[in-house]
Amino acid sequence: MAFGADYNPDQWPREVWDSDVAAMREAGVNIVSLAIFSWARIQPNAETFDWAWLDDAMDLLHANGIAVDLATATASPPPWLTTSHPEVLPVDSTGATLWPGARQHWRPTSPVFRSYALTLVRELAKRYANHPALTAWHISNELGCHNVYDYSDDAAHAFRDWLKARYRTIDGLNEAWGTAFWSQRYSAWGQILPPRQAASYPNPTQQLDFKRFSSDALKDYLVAEREILRAITPDVPITTNFMVMGETKGMNYADWASEVDFVSNDHYYTPGPQGLDELSFSANLTGHIASGRPWFLMEHSTSAVNWQPINLAKRPGELGRDSLVHVAHGADAVCFFQWRQSKAGAEKYHSAMLPHAGTDSAVFRAVAQLGQDLKTIQPIAGTDQARSRAAILFDWDSWWASELDSHPTDRLRYRQEALDWYTAFLANGVPADVVPVSASLDGYDLVVAPILHLVPSSLATRLSEYVAGGGHLVTTYFSGIVNEDDHIWLGGYPGALRDLLGIRIEEFGPLLEGDSVTLDNGADGTLWTDRIDVTGADVDVLAWYKTGEHAGRAAITRRTVAAVGSGSDDGAPGGGAEGSATYVSTRLGPDGLTPLLADLLRAAGIASPLPEEARGQVELAIRTGDDREFWFLINRTDVPVELPGVTGEPLLGSITPLPPRAVAVLRTR
Repeated sequence: MAFGADYNPDQWPREVWDSDVAAMREAGVNIVSLAIFSWARIQPNAETFDWAWLDDAMDLLHANGIAVDLATATASPPPWLTTSHPEVLPVDSTGATLWPGARQHWRPTSPVFRSYALTLVRELAKRYANHPALTAWHISNELGCHNVYDYSDDAAHAFRDWLKARYRTIDGLNEAWGTAFWSQRYSAWGQILPPRQAASYPNPTQQLDFKRFSSDALKDYLVAEREILRAITPDVPITTNFMVMGETKGMNYADWASEVDFVSNDHYYTPGPQGLDELSFSANLTGHIASGRPWFLMEHSTSAVNWQPINLAKRPGELGRDSLVHVAHGADAVCFFQWRQSKAGAEKYHSAMLPHAGTDSAVFRAVAQLGQDLKTIQPIAGTDQARSRAAILFDWDSWWASELDSHPTDRLRYRQEALDWYTAFLANGVPADVVPVSASLDGYDLVVAPILHLVPSSLATRLSEYVAGGGHLVTTYFSGIVNEDDHIWLGGYPGALRDLLGIRIEEFGPLLEGDSVTLDNGADGTLWTDRIDVTGADVDVLAWYKTGEHAGRAAITRRTVAAVGSGSDDGAPGGGAEGSATYVSTRLGPDGLTPLLADLLRAAGIASPLPEEARGQVELAIRTGDDREFWFLINRTDVPVELPGVTGEPLLGSITPLPPRAVAVLRTR
């Protein structure tokens, strides 16, 4: 188990460094990420490199048994570069330049920026290729955090090249973009621009393609750095820190994962009713982006951050619990931003492993305890996430497309709906995998695909085969509506999924802010309703609208499908006598979804492994490998929780009872 933080010795006098490494050893730190924002220090001008301080830091860390995840330092270009070459600065959709003074002020498609940055990467790799402290390469930092969407002329040129590769001909593009509308037909590639601020809504497929392109442009930059590092240091693994958290949606990390040697993620807890659920959801999704293999938690916080509207300190027990939730979902490394809390700069109020108060502080004591706990659970290192019987599909294309402008409502939030279903699984005490939409569905008895808005024909076929093979599919409002080009599937909604679900909808019924409808099962719906016509004789109505414009009509339907065999390699769970396809036509939120999901789980034959009194209070996550299996039991409450009937060899903590905000780890085989 790796344990550490971002380390920024160049922000402190040399005499502080020795006390830093002494405190690191006390805390159990065994790895740091170094030089992330050090370009200006490493290269004070275009012609000069200053390695002395970095040599010293690398040697000091190695002498104290601390490995280095060495950053390429390209995240933030120095003032001399942006002064000499202002053409590297990004441009927003209005044409305004984003100026230096913060960070990530560079265009992902700038050939000038790339020339300077790759020169730095090459020199770093040559300098430290054989240094014994070097254990991994850390490419840039949080790629796209502030510069994912650049509308500059460089971006325009690169966007056209990307479109040529995708569509081959200008006629192909015109067909895909539906340019017959509003006289947008292009006759030459040079006429095409990024979707800059316009007089009205830019072409929606142009917007969607620009999102795809922007993610690919950053991935292309990642690969450019990686290839230099691999050529010089072929045996040193390479990563970059993803940001699978909250509403960070510009980068399609499921698509990026194959470009790194191991997946890393940054995550920051957001206080609120679903804060801990979101942490677990993000860790779960990160693990499945990594294909269930161990991954690296590169950054999270020991306590308060500095960038939320109100930055709350973590309560006792939360530092350890939040860290171990990531481990429960596959992380073999727990690292923080940062080691020593800054005394100046924009992040001086962001917590750290070594806070302003020093080692004589509750935060540092909690850090040291976590270091001991990670040593205690060392046997779990290298194990995988155990496969659950249920899954939630997560799709970046649907996220991007469903939240475009000029839609039935601008209040729809794709990730929130997915999170609500995850909260309902937690409330029922049933583990569920959060998997990219491209993942195999083999072995899943129940699959929830919330707001699966964008459905190519190939995906519709996969889902139909999954259900025909005995799987139980659940989807929601605004699903199946468009194809990969954001073109409507004609004939009535939900389009590509209409026949599978056995229903037809002629017109959407979004709800105004503050409005709601009541269902006959006692649940309240918000945001959305649908006027459903049941078209299949094999469709049951699970709930009816009791109020609203659609009172007396179906609100939740379930079509039963006789299983025809094991189905495709992508699909069938196997062994089921019948599959089903369920449609939920309104936003029920966690309270409404929890009892509904309980019924759907029973129909799929899935029961919670937890005792009834612990469900919703304790999260269960399982890691497994070879002949080993480990249960992580996470107390989500502020009170002790009893776990009658749960047994196993204690590895960490106690379950008699499970203390508030605590994590116990049991070896069950």
